[in-house]
Amino acid sequence: MIDFQGDLTVAKVRELLAGDDSRDAKNLLAKIVAEKSVEDMIIVLADCLLEPVQNALTDDVMRENIRMYSES
Repeated sequence: MIDFQGDLTVAKVRELLAGDDSRDAKNLLAKIVAEKSVEDMIIVLADCLLEPVQNALTDDVMRENIRMYSES
């Protein structure tokens, strides 16, 4: 699980991928280092996740979570 707070930076991605010698990790790191930014990666990831997140976050799920927050 990836857990971070604040801005996602090239340095943070490098830290999160430390020890991952997979081809995918190396390709991702090379791309964001070359671009000197994670902005494009975040936009593409958000576009890819839009539909699954919209399907998972039903009105009932949102109401329940808001209720739990307001009661805490």
